Amino acid sequence: MTDIAGGDVVRVGVARAPGSEDLPLPRPMTRGSAGLDLPAAVTVLEIGPGERAVVPTGLHLEIPPGYEGQVRPRSGLAAEHGLAVLNSPGTIDSDYRGEIKVVLINLGRAPVVIRRGDRVAQLIIAPVCQVSWDLRPRLASSDRAEGGLGHTRR
Repeated sequence: MTDIAGGDVVRVGVARAPGSEDLPLPRPMTRGSAGLDLPAAVTVLEIGPGERAVVPTGLHLEIPPGYEGQVRPRSGLAAEHGLAVLNSPGTIDSDYRGEIKVVLINLGRAPVVIRRGDRVAQLIIAPVCQVSWDLRPRLASSDRAEGGLGHTRR
């Protein structure tokens, strides 16, 4: 199946947690949006500077095998308030059925107030590859070799 922009469509099961029926389902805000905005299933929540909070979304997902959910920050919240997703990107495994929750941290200088239905993060559904390790005594050489952090600043 393809969407209106010609991309693939992945069917993801969704259920609402009790008491979250009034919240919108995640959706893209524009035709070209990659992320689906996740709502806050809170009444009112204040996150002070330097504080973190686990924000429920009221959503349970059934992501198909071979895919994962990625929870990412919203750029507007980061730029305007210093609000970030602490474990960014957060991973939702295909076999997880619990409520989706977002770990937010306030890196700004002022408290941030989250209200019911506020869009607090983005959800991306992405394919994942399974790994089969090929243990070797040594790896093939490359131009980079063992050049690590900052190696291209020379």
